[in-house]
Amino acid sequence: MKTSLTHIGTATMLVQFGGLTFLTDPVFDPAPTEYISGPVVLRSTIEPAISASDLPPIDAVLLSHDEHPDNLDEAGRRLLEGKLVITTESGAGRLGGKAVGIAPWTSHTVMVGQQSVIITATPAHHGPAGDVIGFILRVPGEDKVLYISGDTTYESDLDRISEIFSIGVAVLHLGAAKFAILGDQMISMDSANAAKFAASLAADIVVPIHFSSWEHFTETEDEIAASFDGAGLTDRLKWLTPGVPRALTA
Repeated sequence: MKTSLTHIGTATMLVQFGGLTFLTDPVFDPAPTEYISGPVVLRSTIEPAISASDLPPIDAVLLSHDEHPDNLDEAGRRLLEGKLVITTESGAGRLGGKAVGIAPWTSHTVMVGQQSVIITATPAHHGPAGDVIGFILRVPGEDKVLYISGDTTYESDLDRISEIFSIGVAVLHLGAAKFAILGDQMISMDSANAAKFAASLAADIVVPIHFSSWEHFTETEDEIAASFDGAGLTDRLKWLTPGVPRALTA
């Protein structure tokens, strides 16, 4: 399989796959910006590498969840207008418009002209409340797939992914996000569990994102690299430079 990934910031990417263009978890507000989200305060620290006005035409938005501003901010919400958005079932109900909700292990096919990509939702576990999904992208007739984890910790039900799909490229949301008010509760995957998950996935290529641009991330590229090195998985890691497309083949 072939894909091109352009990291814009946090979990926001342009994804070229199967002849279609996808946008993930759109965050485009200027930084620094502060948001109140329930009992916590989120503060962004780095500007998006590409502005919303400079995006190419988007065939569909893949939105892991709609309730946290580090995955969907105000500028991101405006960008959703009139676009096909694939997200959680509850999120689709809140967003309305052209949003389509899919539950874990169910699918929706995006078709534009003669090009089609099957989107399958995967389970995700993120924070004390709210629905989240990850995504499998598959071109009909091809063996290898692209997996985007969404915001999640590593739980045993995620091992089922590799039992069903052959993962060419796995994009993992990392950062070990934490908030003091929530104690030691992990909100997103840390590097040690990411390495274990990568081994379970048996992905040819692993792409870390979602570990910079916000104050609540507690692990950097160095910690991620060290954990993968300790697990003997360094050769699978591929890093994205914000704003620069990277072509990947698996």
